[in-house]
Amino acid sequence: MRQKTIPFQLLVVICLLVTPSCANRSISLNDTSTFVLPEAPANFFGKPGEYLDWQSKSILNITESILSEYPPRVDEPKDRQMAMVLLDAVFHDEGAPQRSSVQNFHLQRTLSVLEEIENTKVSTGVKIWKLYNMGVIIRTKTVTVAFDITRGHSSSSDSFALSKEVIDRLATHCDALFISHFHRDHADEEVAGTFLEQGKPVITPPDIWKENEIYSRITHLERKAHEIQKIRLNNKDRDLEVVVYPGHQGADILNNVVLVVTPEQYSVCHTGDQSLEEDFSWIDEVGDHHKVDVLLPNCWTTNPLRTSKGYVPRLIIPAHENELGHTIDHREAYALNYSRWDVPFNKIIMTWGESFHYIP
Repeated sequence: MRQKTIPFQLLVVICLLVTPSCANRSISLNDTSTFVLPEAPANFFGKPGEYLDWQSKSILNITESILSEYPPRVDEPKDRQMAMVLLDAVFHDEGAPQRSSVQNFHLQRTLSVLEEIENTKVSTGVKIWKLYNMGVIIRTKTVTVAFDITRGHSSSSDSFALSKEVIDRLATHCDALFISHFHRDHADEEVAGTFLEQGKPVITPPDIWKENEIYSRITHLERKAHEIQKIRLNNKDRDLEVVVYPGHQGADILNNVVLVVTPEQYSVCHTGDQSLEEDFSWIDEVGDHHKVDVLLPNCWTTNPLRTSKGYVPRLIIPAHENELGHTIDHREAYALNYSRWDVPFNKIIMTWGESFHYIP
């Protein structure tokens, strides 16, 4: 039987992956069955699109294996860093949102989060799940809170987006939804409507969906630095403490920077697309007024070092990497986090579908 050939570029990737670990594992470079999908022709002559589909699927197969073996942690091993860089390579393909392998990766990683949420009880600390773009769900012993959850239509591919059934299930296990600003990679009216239908509060800046019926059902808290406000969680018969910082993306876009303080007094801050220089007037003082356990900043935010020193977080988890609706130059690679967020605070780099249990 004729042996199937492996494209040289992919073989190089595999070699980079396995070589650093050879001292600790019995992995042979000749045994590529662990990494490379076998269903391929001897060549892809005249079929560049088909080759790119197969390559994307193969690389995602590799990364799934590595991420499974090396889950998120502060002292990240090089194997995991390589997996993140491989994801960048797949997601920075202009056709990525149209590729079935990427669509399936998005769906399966979300379903994995959903299954974990449905079966996870938290007795101490904060469990954090990262979804697409800046979508995040946090859970403590008493509450589960969602930030910037969308179906993924911002990718410009309907086949990439999540179904209503998936969103219904996610909302069922959450108590509230915070939306930072009106851009559709952060704000999804269908998702907001699902939360409202289930009697869960949706909190947004005052300018989102103003002309739509949904507007009157949305909660609009004051945008006031450092001041604690309360949101009633009717399904839990308790209040959630919140600070809504008056943030902005650029000079004109209202962007709520939300600090949620759970009943257990854990505090998580989600910044949305905060990026206005003038807002450092209050960012510089956040840590003086409130403890911040976990900071969830947009990875490309203005001046990460100054931002970190303002919030003084115990843990940083950047977000907004690889938004597939953005042009290649602004999809924000995971790899850039390692230089951008080289700050004197603990940080963890995560991709879609991963979780981390923060225990101070």
